[in-house]
Amino acid sequence: MKAHTKETQAAMTSATALQALIDGNKRFMAGQQVNRDLNQQITDTANGQYPFATVLHCIDSRVSAELLFDQGIGDIFSIRIAGNFVNDDILGSMEFACKLAGTKLIVVLGHTACGAVKGACDHARLGNLTTLINKLEPAVEAVSEPTEPEERTSKNIDFVNAVAKKNVEMTIKNIRNRSGVLKEMEDDGSIAIVGGMYDIADGSVTFY
Repeated sequence: MKAHTKETQAAMTSATALQALIDGNKRFMAGQQVNRDLNQQITDTANGQYPFATVLHCIDSRVSAELLFDQGIGDIFSIRIAGNFVNDDILGSMEFACKLAGTKLIVVLGHTACGAVKGACDHARLGNLTTLINKLEPAVEAVSEPTEPEERTSKNIDFVNAVAKKNVEMTIKNIRNRSGVLKEMEDDGSIAIVGGMYDIADGSVTFY
């Protein structure tokens, strides 16, 4: 499969971009990844890149967007930070990706058993990690059940996963609230902003 060109990128919509990721994840799960000549894709993209999607996801070593969506060189912008939240630098990167580089879709991708989310559930404190955890703790507070303190820790995986999903939802809201550029593009249909959860146990992505 060849790398995307200006023409193939322009032909895609937010809907077809999302479908490309859905189809790629199905191939990944089935072990039927597309046969790519990555060295040729390096050559094809040497003078320009035309990705169709931007994916914000965690640094977790089990969660690589290029792999789990079966994409090649030049197909997606991949933004990674523990806990997949946004800050000014990430928002700026997204604005570049969509407004200047032409991607049609932003995906905020959380995942099950997220270590950063577990840290937030336990209110972990450690050096610079403390600042990061502070950014995830609002999602912990936003999940109302269970109410028992002993059930609201990293030992309760269902709670952890509920917080991870809530964090995705709150991150999408933050993108819309903090970036007028991206909100305007979403409103006029130039892009879509969607959330998803990756299951580290079976390789599936559920979009919502």
